[in-house]
Amino acid sequence: MLNKYSQFSFAFAIIFFAELLAVTNNLSELRFITKPLITISLMIFIYLTIKKKSRFTSKIKIGLFFSLLGDVLLMFSGHHQLYFMLGLSAFLIAHLFYIAAFYVDLKSKVENEKRFVLPIFIVFGFLCISYYYFLRPYLGSMNIPVLAYCFVITLMGITAALRYGKTNYKSFLWILLGAILFIISDATLAYNKFVERMDMGDFWVMTTYMLAQFLICMGTIERKYIKPN
Repeated sequence: MLNKYSQFSFAFAIIFFAELLAVTNNLSELRFITKPLITISLMIFIYLTIKKKSRFTSKIKIGLFFSLLGDVLLMFSGHHQLYFMLGLSAFLIAHLFYIAAFYVDLKSKVENEKRFVLPIFIVFGFLCISYYYFLRPYLGSMNIPVLAYCFVITLMGITAALRYGKTNYKSFLWILLGAILFIISDATLAYNKFVERMDMGDFWVMTTYMLAQFLICMGTIERKYIKPN
């Protein structure tokens, strides 16, 4: 797939490594360029690549827009807690639109493997509850907002996993991997902010985040409708 979209993949790789360079060297001025370019480039790529309008694609685009808004707001979170709250809210809305997009496929009449449904809920639910209870002593006034965010991003992971059998395998796999990386990125961010600062915390947050958005974008582009038997 990367060969198929080699020009964009190369351009995104430049943004990817430029952002990591800015993160590791604390180049805040450069990050004002590289960080917004992550989602802007993906939105432009989807717009230029997918000509046919669909509810799935439209919701992913809106999710990317709110991700862009969240990225920008979080860059100011060091100045005031309000920016972190607004950034968190923007990403929560982004996840809601991703959930809505994935739900489009869940409404398909194609039968999927129902035996996987309960294990998917158990695995994602257990990880969410366990990590929230780990974070809880450190959250203070952020207890309820973080709980709500944990619930939403877990639901995003669940709906991505439940697309199995409802869409072509390539789209399912890329989007599921993207959703899992998004959860890992947010879990790392939460640990970095509320528990303790890690030496490479910001590096891993941005690495997993950029890969997550890239994979969700590619899974959207590769998505094909499966007709029921």
